Amino acid sequence: MSQTEESTDYQKWHKRFAIECNNRAWELSIQPRTPSQDREMLDMAHTSAWQWAQIGPELNRMRATMLLAEVHALLGYGSTAYSYAREMRTYFLNHDSPDWELAFTHTIYAHAAIVAGEVEEHHSAYNEANKALQLISDDEDRNIVLRTFNQVPPL
Repeated sequence: MSQTEESTDYQKWHKRFAIECNNRAWELSIQPRTPSQDREMLDMAHTSAWQWAQIGPELNRMRATMLLAEVHALLGYGSTAYSYAREMRTYFLNHDSPDWELAFTHTIYAHAAIVAGEVEEHHSAYNEANKALQLISDDEDRNIVLRTFNQVPPL
């Protein structure tokens, strides 16, 4: 096997694991969990982020950072949740992002902010998330974001 073929195989494996771990972490994030599932969700989010860091374009790395922010917020890790949330928010607000992604950005930033004790940031982001949800053109996309939004403590 040539080095090019081997490199391509590794990239395929990284991508496969990144996607599978991402999907599992999001699945766990919107359901009631046991402590064991909390750990699995955390592990899956970090594994996905690591896999994307090996091969992914910046967009995928930032989506993984978004997931990390949400998972850390769900688990009450305010400092790290807020750090990840600030990073991904800066990225998505400065790039051309679809309506659902902007709604996720504001939602997860609001969640991380309240867990970190940043009440004013939470207030502002929560309002922005509410507005962004109304602007999502596709009903299925809106419903997906709503499952995450509904876990954010209200104002």
